[in-house]
Amino acid sequence: MKCNHPTIVLLLICTALLTGCATTRPNDQRVDQSIDSIDPNEKTNRKFYNFTDAVDRNILAPVADVYIKYVPNPMQRSIGNFYDNLAYPNVILNDFLQGKFRQGLQDSLRFLVNSTIGGGGLFDMASPMGLVQHDEDFGQTLGVWGVKTGSYLFVPLIGPSSYRDAPGIPVSMFSNVLFYAGTVTSIAITGPVAVLGIIDKRARLTGPMRIRDEAALDPYLFVREGFLQQRKHLIYDGDPPPESYDDPLHEDVVHTELAAKPLR
Repeated sequence: MKCNHPTIVLLLICTALLTGCATTRPNDQRVDQSIDSIDPNEKTNRKFYNFTDAVDRNILAPVADVYIKYVPNPMQRSIGNFYDNLAYPNVILNDFLQGKFRQGLQDSLRFLVNSTIGGGGLFDMASPMGLVQHDEDFGQTLGVWGVKTGSYLFVPLIGPSSYRDAPGIPVSMFSNVLFYAGTVTSIAITGPVAVLGIIDKRARLTGPMRIRDEAALDPYLFVREGFLQQRKHLIYDGDPPPESYDDPLHEDVVHTELAAKPLR
């Protein structure tokens, strides 16, 4: 499955819209119990969400708006390609951990092509060669291994997660090329590069975040439901069973089936 971050976030938003009513229906005791089990720490999560949202609105969003306004679109695409490539070893690692050996070899070749003839990742030379971009992370790997989702978490300054997905945060950090570049170059170089990466990521989310603000009666619930549905979509490689969208607890029930999927 090709990884396109704006598309993923838009899908997250669409699924939130589709599921929002289902999670707030009155007189539905079963749904209420399911939500309690999904987000038992909602009070704390909302505080973290509000804090992160305040930082975003007052700092990141204005900077991202300036970035979008003054940086030409082709340059924005190249910058985005560069940071996607830096983070791509995380995809390769989790390909192999999930037993997707053929995909792992293809993604390794993709990383090599874009890191060399792609100008260090500035240009996506691999996609025209048939080496499509994938989206794998350690949270998905744990899901394939049969680990249950656990409770929903909102990590300050990072975003939505879960007990299962949270261990993927340090894994993604340690598998990012930029982390190791910091050990061989000056902070004066890696620092600005890291900051630009944050700005680029926020700029890519500007459209979806605007839709969230305009469409959501409760942005916290909007983000939570969209995130949980999107994670199911990714773990099932874009082909989740229909009933998994109807039952918030269905994913945990079928993990044993998921872990037994044929290796690719």
